Amino acid sequence: MSSDLWSFSLGTYARPGVEAACLKLQSAGANVCLLLCGLWLGQRGVTCTEQRLQRLRIVAEPWDTDVVQPLRALRMQWKSAATGDIELNALRDQVKALELEAERHLLLRLERSAQSWPQCEVTDLSAWLEGVTAGAAHLDRDALHQLRVAATGA
Repeated sequence: MSSDLWSFSLGTYARPGVEAACLKLQSAGANVCLLLCGLWLGQRGVTCTEQRLQRLRIVAEPWDTDVVQPLRALRMQWKSAATGDIELNALRDQVKALELEAERHLLLRLERSAQSWPQCEVTDLSAWLEGVTAGAAHLDRDALHQLRVAATGA
């Protein structure tokens, strides 16, 4: 198990089916960084509480809204036009790299906010996944299951 959230996220995201599951959940309104953080905390045995979920949301939402989402929107806006324009495609790749870097910073912020939470209490990935996706519309249960399986290595 990776000790830091960024390494855990990269390893988990690279597992079969995880990228597709994350993108499905993201399109339903879930924050992928919060999902990965919830999996990481659950795997570390951190108990999911409403106070902890609220703390993570307070950290994630402004950064996601002000930094990550505008970069993603610009990247997506340029998608079709960039297929026929080499220069625009190069700029789009730079925006994509910047978006990934913004997500890395968000994961670092989430990790810092949770660093003092006791570990090895209980492992309940479902509680974390349900908690961090609260409010997202029409969540794909199969995608959530895929993330649980990927995080546990089962």
